Amino acid sequence: MGHLVDRRPVVRVRGAGGPGATAITRPDSLAVEAPLTIKAGDTTIATTMRTPGHDLELALGWLVAEGAAHASADITELTSCDTDTVQVRLAPGVPVPQARLGATSSACGVCGSDSIAEVLNRRPLLSMKDVVEPLVDAGTLVSLPGKLREAQRAFDRTGGLHAAGLFTPEGELLCVREDVGRHNAVDKVVGWALTHGLLPASNTVLQVSGRASFELTQKATMAGIPLLSAVSAPSTLAVDLAEEAGLTLAGFVRGDSMNLYAHPERVRVEAAVSV
Repeated sequence: MGHLVDRRPVVRVRGAGGPGATAITRPDSLAVEAPLTIKAGDTTIATTMRTPGHDLELALGWLVAEGAAHASADITELTSCDTDTVQVRLAPGVPVPQARLGATSSACGVCGSDSIAEVLNRRPLLSMKDVVEPLVDAGTLVSLPGKLREAQRAFDRTGGLHAAGLFTPEGELLCVREDVGRHNAVDKVVGWALTHGLLPASNTVLQVSGRASFELTQKATMAGIPLLSAVSAPSTLAVDLAEEAGLTLAGFVRGDSMNLYAHPERVRVEAAVSV
């Protein structure tokens, strides 16, 4: 596994603007960011900026999000050729995803150009709209950000990594991954789920440390995850996709409150009041 953290010199300034200002040079911990190239045969199908570590899971999760993989049997070979390249061989009949040309930053993801219709056409046959019973208690859901934060070991050292965690409806943490890119963190979690035979992950909750973008909603949908929970806001396109896909989307999950933007029926609340 690659290194998530590196040490670099930094000038620490205190008391700026005052008579007692000081500047001290000392080492500081930074989150590592480096390119990862995913290849199918001789063809480069994606390059993304990521934090090294769990690269095979990242590649698998990306393939799930692209609709190229739904189970381990769809991948016949997956190897790390070097520290920055993953080689993929797909099973016969599995289409190679359209190449994403050019390196993308850790902030934007590699599949943000997909439309809602394209996502719905490529998702697994299982429809999340068929799962309407409550999946998780509201009290359990608001506890997940804290549990995710407690599991962020590299964040404690750098303050610069996003996290994604896959939980059971009872709040048990199944897998957590950190990365400079929130999209990469989700891909790593989904890749882990694929290797453990959990896809479609219809009995899980995905908790993320940032906002709920269209890309994260897409990745949850393609993995068959019925509930995406974020500590910050969703975008309008994320809400639109969640509504169409049957995904429960929760935002601003903090303290003892949350906003349910799509399919709130999966969250069990003792009393609901409309205003």
